[in-house]
Amino acid sequence: MPFFETRLKNSDNTYRELFVRYPNNPILTAKDWPYAVNTVFNPSATIFNNQTLLLARVEDRRGFSHFTKAVSDDGVTNWKIDKFPTLEPSPDFPEESWGIEDPRITWIDELESWAVVYTSYSRSGPTVSLALTKDFVSFEKMGSIMPPEDKDAALFPRRFQGKWMLIHRPIGAKLTSEEEVGPGAHIWLSCSSDLKYWGDHQILLKARRGAWWDANKIGLCCPPLETPDGWLILYHGVRQTASGCIYRLGLALLDGEDPTKVLRRSDEWIFGPEESYEREGDVRDVVFPCGWVHDKASGTVRIYYGAADSRICLATGTLSDLLEYIKSCPGPSAASTY
Repeated sequence: MPFFETRLKNSDNTYRELFVRYPNNPILTAKDWPYAVNTVFNPSATIFNNQTLLLARVEDRRGFSHFTKAVSDDGVTNWKIDKFPTLEPSPDFPEESWGIEDPRITWIDELESWAVVYTSYSRSGPTVSLALTKDFVSFEKMGSIMPPEDKDAALFPRRFQGKWMLIHRPIGAKLTSEEEVGPGAHIWLSCSSDLKYWGDHQILLKARRGAWWDANKIGLCCPPLETPDGWLILYHGVRQTASGCIYRLGLALLDGEDPTKVLRRSDEWIFGPEESYEREGDVRDVVFPCGWVHDKASGTVRIYYGAADSRICLATGTLSDLLEYIKSCPGPSAASTY
């Protein structure tokens, strides 16, 4: 294999950070909640009424999850948290009987609503569900939109050639650490005319094989972000090690008019668990964002992420740096992609 020279090298042989951690992380923990909970993590994010709104996954001591809203004027401090769960599992939706997890929020102009795509969990396994809201107080649940087992899903904010598009991740084969063959867990894209019935299923990004940081299992993190160069995708990759899994983050760039076309993909991870609050918790060695916010005036991109499945943290970058980096990465036909 030819020598690999990182695109993130500093002059002192350290790595340049595309996302810089907030120095006072974590920004939210279970101790901040107005009612008793086990952990808070994996929040989605959006701007609502000129405030940053997080819809956090909250896990109780049964192990079941629901969502609670937190809002802040600056997106960093002074969070106002709902005194009760904002969105809970419903007995009218049996696919939610073991909880709801990992929301992603997308504003849909055509519907004048926010679409919350999330994972429903039950005896049948995880599946993708959808709810619509105009105020983050009342929600119209549309139920499961994908068969089990599926998760890590988000919508694009508009139609393409009359069709909605959903990025998601069927679970795929459950590989052991000794196996490096098999279907794997890839990122897929599906289309729909009504947000309920989905077809035209195709693989968007393949999990790599072997020693790669994103071998065998990958999944979408935040909803796709529209940029002048195309749709920016932040995704997680899972590496199996002798001491367990490590969740790290990478980037991909999709064509602006045809998101089925992958233009670029990072061959190294850009963000991974390093700090103690990311390495120690209910699930160690995990950074897992479900939401990001782009401030167009400043160019800043804020990612809100779950750290070790136990707390909520913040890191910031700039869109120009992210695009400069991803445009220097290999295209999908490069040998390093697979």
